Amino acid sequence: MIPTETWQQFLTLCNQAKAQAQLDELLTFLLTDEEQEQIAMRVALIEALLDGKMSQRTIASELKISISKITRGSNALKRISPSLKQFLQQELNNHDTSNA
Repeated sequence: MIPTETWQQFLTLCNQAKAQAQLDELLTFLLTDEEQEQIAMRVALIEALLDGKMSQRTIASELKISISKITRGSNALKRISPSLKQFLQQELNNHDTSNA
């Protein structure tokens, strides 16, 4: 378990980044390639689950991840606040339309 103070320090660092390029550089410095890939995959999973257009088996096949990871992501979505869920839906949906 990470110390709360250290996690808050990390969040403050991320929040203080002046531009997306600076945040990207910071996170590339702090996270290994594998950690970055895991976070990106988690975001893709959450996006697919929120979208609701694919079954969990289809998501597993498309993202090449296990059903257990999908179940953990689905369970995590059930525990978040409605405001966070709304934020994620809005931001991930905006991401889709900006890349179209």
